[in-house]
Formats: sequence, C-alpha cells, structure tokens
Amino acid sequence: MRGLLHCVREIREVRDEGKGKVTKKRGDILMEQPRQDGRRAVVTRKTAETEIKVELNLEGQGSFKGKSGIPFLDHLLAQFAKHGLFDLGLKVHGDLEVDSHHTVEDIGICLGQALVQALGTKEGINRYGSTLLPMDEALILVAVDLSGRPYLAYEVDIMVERLGDLEAELLEEFLRALVNHGGITLHVKKLAGRNAHHVAEALFKALGRALRQAASRDPGVVGIPSTKGVL
Repeated sequence: MRGLLHCVREIREVRDEGKGKVTKKRGDILMEQPRQDGRRAVVTRKTAETEIKVELNLEGQGSFKGKSGIPFLDHLLAQFAKHGLFDLGLKVHGDLEVDSHHTVEDIGICLGQALVQALGTKEGINRYGSTLLPMDEALILVAVDLSGRPYLAYEVDIMVERLGDLEAELLEEFLRALVNHGGITLHVKKLAGRNAHHVAEALFKALGRALRQAASRDPGVVGIPSTKGVL
C-alpha cells in the first residue's frame, strides 16, 4: 500500500520531441498526452535598407537564436523571449553602416507581424496582460491589450544616449513598430530606476511576461474575448 501511495505521488513529465507529445510518468505507469499545438509564424521583410526574417513560436521554451548586428538589442530580445517563454529566431542584414534606426524599427515591424500571424483568430486567449517587474533599483510597469488597436504610451526616461551599441531613443521606436504592426495597446512606465541597463532590461523582461499572459489560452474563455466578436 505504501508503495502504491508513493507511486501515485511520484509524477513527472518526460518530453518526447520526436513524437511531439508529453509523457507523464506516474511510478511505472506511462500516460501519453498530445502536446498543445504550437502557434507559430515566420515573417520575412526585404527593403532597400534591411533584409529580415523573424520566426516566432508563442508556445516555446524561451530560446532566442540569431543576431541583429546590434549586440545590446540581441541581449534585450533574449530577455524578452526567455521571460515570455517564446522561441524567437532572427536573421538580419541591415544598413548598420548608416545607423541602427532602420534595423531596429524593421525588427519591431516583423515581430509585430509575426505576433499577429501566430495569434490567429485570438479565440480563447486572455487578451490582457500586465507585469510590474523589479530589477535592482529599477521598477517597470508594462500593460498589454491584444485589442487590434495600435497605441503606445511610453513613459520611460533613460538618462544616457547609448546603451552599449544601441541608441537609447530607439527603444521607443522598436516598441512603436511592434505596436503598430502587432495591433497592440501597450503602456510602459518607469516607476523607478537610475541605471539605464537595468531599466532597459527590466522593460523587455516585463514586456515578455505581459505578452505571455495576454497571448496565453484560458480554457474558460469561449471564442473571441470581446463583446464585438472580433479583435
């Protein structure tokens, strides 16, 4: 009897990537369940200034692969993916010999478009997400509505001109491109913070967590989470 109770208590998951299933092991009993269907998108964009490919999986493991040519932006995107549990792939060729503006903005455009594609009809999603995230002395508030109505409220003052190799003002440009092409209502507010690196990193971590919450499926939500019937 004790052995049976121990068997019932001992529950663990083993992922079988080859079969795309989650296997729950309860003692010596194996139970196979289908994995949740991934919501994925691939977006490519080519202009006279940049050539970009973004791959997004909303139900990933939090991995970021690729390089933008701007290492500090890569650092921020890795934080976004990690804390949003998104898998994000990036291939970029940009006119960095001019400056970073076109590359940063176009990555935001592609990520917004990928988000729209991956969300699909938006049936069953939470729609809303918010995060209050600290990083040492920095404290950032991010609130998201996957409304289909682009709007950015950006109240973040960064007291330096550059964050490594990234112009600080381009953070807002990235978010504006993401919002406009992702159909997102986004509020970002710095409540505290003196260290520019901490502020920027906390912002992208909070953005990932808020978007994860908004994009997640809720079994209690039937259809589109709007009285209009469309988002």
